[in-house]
Amino acid sequence: MSSPSNLSSTSAWSAAAQLVARWLERRERVDALLENLPPKLGAAERTRAHGLVLGVVRHHARLDAATRAWLAHPARPITQAALLLAGFELIESSGEMPDGLAAKIVHHAVEQTKHLASPAEARLVNAIVRKLATSLPAQPVPGRLADAAALAEYFSHPVWLVQRWLAQFGAEATRRLLEWNQSPAPVYARWRAGATAAGEAAVAVPDFLRPTQWAGFYEVPPGHWREVERLLAAGQVYLQDPSTRLAVELLAPQPGEMVVDLCAAPGGKSVLIADTMGAGRLVAFDLPGVRLDRLKENLARTRGVEVALVQGDVLKDAGKLLIEHNLPSNYPAVLLDAPCSNTGVMRHRVDVKWRLQAGDFARHAEQQRKMLVAAGRLVLPGGRLIYSTCSIDPEENEQVVAAFVAQTRGLFSRETEAMAWPWESAHDGAAVFRLRRAG
Repeated sequence: MSSPSNLSSTSAWSAAAQLVARWLERRERVDALLENLPPKLGAAERTRAHGLVLGVVRHHARLDAATRAWLAHPARPITQAALLLAGFELIESSGEMPDGLAAKIVHHAVEQTKHLASPAEARLVNAIVRKLATSLPAQPVPGRLADAAALAEYFSHPVWLVQRWLAQFGAEATRRLLEWNQSPAPVYARWRAGATAAGEAAVAVPDFLRPTQWAGFYEVPPGHWREVERLLAAGQVYLQDPSTRLAVELLAPQPGEMVVDLCAAPGGKSVLIADTMGAGRLVAFDLPGVRLDRLKENLARTRGVEVALVQGDVLKDAGKLLIEHNLPSNYPAVLLDAPCSNTGVMRHRVDVKWRLQAGDFARHAEQQRKMLVAAGRLVLPGGRLIYSTCSIDPEENEQVVAAFVAQTRGLFSRETEAMAWPWESAHDGAAVFRLRRAG
């Protein structure tokens, strides 16, 4: 196995350090931050830089506590970044540390700091990373009876969030969730069997794609990005987590049906709906913004389904806007994949936990309830409304649905649901509810 320091080329490490320093100063969204990687980085260097930045953000609380223990005074952001990067490489190598690797990590961090900061700061990095090389691998995993503070520091989550999960899920499930969030997320590709046009020969699934327990979903191993790019360009695959299938499975779109997908961008569920139907009419609805470019690009690769794109706010009379686009105002099948806290996808969105605030759950729930009411107005009598989130919090899921059903006074009923807990499902967390309008 290649060691982290072998993979950490000078340019990848330097670029990652500068982005980490910027994150420490500004707390930018990591997905936007990573777009600032230098274009000159090669594919391998870019991949390694991504991994370094995500690793530091994922383990920030543990790394920060470990480095602060040896700092007499706060260091400059770029120096902190060098310490955190070296610390992450030590964590990443834990359990498989070949002889001399720790010394190589120390040496590499010192040499980089000389160029990124100053010789004096490089000496500081040398002293502290040497201590981290001993202290980080020796840190014991918190025991079964560990309190929220100990779990939060070791598994790098806010204390208040760990406390909330302990109260909701209990000690064992919370620990499994924390461990899950700290593990790097694999890349999954959905094979688009419905992407082949009539008369075209079906394309075989390439051998490098690894089958999973979920039909149609494959794991993409490292080292095959060029092949994946060709498959993406040809519309043969779509990169998405298997959890996304749950909402479409409960929606159960039928060939020839009319479906509206609210909050459709960037288009993963819309494309899956189109692939599932094969023929019919799909309306993709979302707010104007940069994400619509990806939605347009993805919808352009659908086959056999008539697709309409509508830009607008579902809370501002979506039915009227649909009519203005010469579309029906009511549908037999409506999907609302609502904005949420993202607590089910923290393995992918590693900075969510640092941006989330305790009051966000109630704020999201109120908006979600209003969006459900607006979405309900678009459902034909006897039709179905799917409410889904990538949250695992009851306040955004069961409680929102219960409040909506009560508010409709019998117009909508809760028919069935699917809950995915990451520590049990082995994929991202999700909550999906199918609601039926009275006929």
